[in-house]
Parts: sequence; C-alpha cells; structure tokens
Amino acid sequence: MKSEITTPNHQASTDIALFGEVLADVFPDKYVMGGAPFNVARHLNAFHFHPVLITRTGQDALKDELLQEMSAKHMDTIGVQHDPVYPTGQVKVTLAQGNATYDILPDQAYDFIHAGMTHMITMSIKPEITYFGTLAQRGVKSRLALDRFLSDGKSPRFLDINLRKPWYNKHTISRSLKRADILKLNQDELEIVADTFSITGQDLRTKASELISQFDLQEVIVTNGAEGAWTINHKGNVTHAKAEGNVNLIDTVGAGDAFAAVYIVGLLKGWPVAQRLARANAFASAICGVRGAVPEDLTFYEPFKQAWQL
Repeated sequence: MKSEITTPNHQASTDIALFGEVLADVFPDKYVMGGAPFNVARHLNAFHFHPVLITRTGQDALKDELLQEMSAKHMDTIGVQHDPVYPTGQVKVTLAQGNATYDILPDQAYDFIHAGMTHMITMSIKPEITYFGTLAQRGVKSRLALDRFLSDGKSPRFLDINLRKPWYNKHTISRSLKRADILKLNQDELEIVADTFSITGQDLRTKASELISQFDLQEVIVTNGAEGAWTINHKGNVTHAKAEGNVNLIDTVGAGDAFAAVYIVGLLKGWPVAQRLARANAFASAICGVRGAVPEDLTFYEPFKQAWQL
C-alpha cells in the first residue's frame, strides 16, 4: 500500500532522502555540478531543510569538486558513494536561444550505486519524503539500489520523472509510477507517458486522471513553462497557477528542479496547493534568470525565505 500524503508543519531540520545522479553539466565555457537530485538537494539545503543525497561518484577531480561544493554549502555528504572504476557523471549542455539540450554520457558512476551502502544510509535517517527520478535507473545496480532505497522508507515518494532520450523505456516508467505517490512531469512528458500506456482522453487533465487511477497515485503535477503549472489529485481536484511574467531569461537549465524543490517545501510546510504551485512557479522563473541550475550566491534565496517565512 502506498503512503498517504500528509502536510504537517515540520521544523527546518526535516530529513529528505533523494536518490539518483550527480553529474557535471559541461557548458561551452565552463562546467557546474548538477543532476536533478543534486539540484533539488541544494535548493532544499538553502531553504534550511536536511537533504540526504544517495548517489555515486568516481575517484576523480569532479568528485573532489562535488565534495568541496557540498561542504562549502554545509550539505550532508553521508550518502555520497565513490566508485573505483567508473567516472563521475557528465552531461554536455548545448544552449540555443536560452533553451538547453543534453548529451548524457553512458557508464557513469551513478549507474553503479551500491544497494548495501544505500541500505545502511537509509536506515540511519527517517525522511519525511523521498525523491527519485528515472535517469539513475538505466543501470542494473542502481535499479537494485533504488528498490532498496524505496523499500527501506515509509515516507511519501515524489517521482520527478525527467525523461531523457534514450535513457528510458516503458519498463522504467512503469516501475517508477508503481512506486510513486506524487508524480511531477512537464506537459511533453505527460504526453509521452500517456502514449506509452495507451491512455487516451480529450485533454491532458483526463490523461493525468487516468494515470492516477492506473498507478494508484495521490497527485500529478504538470509544468508547462511560460503557461505555468497545474495539479490534479486522486479526488479529481484541479488547481492551476500562472507563470511569473517578465522573466529575465538566461537559460532554462534546472527550472524543473527548482520547481520540484519548492513544491516539496510546500508539502512539508503544509502550504495550500495553490500556494505551493504559485511559489514553485515563482522560484523556477527566478532560476531562469541565472546561468545554470543553481545560484552560486546563497543570498539569492533570502527574499524567498523572508517572504515564505522559512
């Protein structure tokens, strides 16, 4: 039986467990550490929560860079494993008119997350919510580790599906949805998932509702860039929030991760659903105004923390 979603107003030390890839986003002129779980963890940490990231790096300079960055931001590194053979993940980022495309390299350390080590970490914490995606499931060892990660925990499961060609298939999507309580995806991904399972309907809300029914989900959250975002829950309630206007667009890298992080904050703080959507939209729009997925300067977060009383 899946977890029932509750939204208590917890203190800022709340544990959040995240599983998946950490990698270097390689831009034409520089690289920055990234990967959806890492980006979400960084935002959550900046908002004074306690994210524990379960991932794996190589024994290389990028590992050192990651650990230095996490330490500098006072992030917990207990869940970071190190692989003696495979390198820390990399993805080549190409920008065109502010939009990003990604070339994700194969056989990276995050494809070999160790199940036993994952079990030891997850048993030492009591997360209020768990976060996972699909990319780190492309490797058999990491799939086994994810199974252990999810079976160890009893907290609600937030699936940020992040479909990246060619690293997903029907089996990966199905096993992810069966394990999730909350699904977050963009409008294009909703169309892909619906087509994958031959779900038809006159509109996207109908398709999302069928996904909820078919996979016993509590909620589906759909983002749509400049059009904003909406959510539908297992009771059929739909809520929509418009996107922020007048965005100073630099690039869209990490916008979805920013949205996910603030939506998780809202779940844990007990914000009404409309407020969760609006605040997640506002923060994602602000991230589009900086280069890369996360801001280097932590003062970026201060206006949001003050306005949201975090």
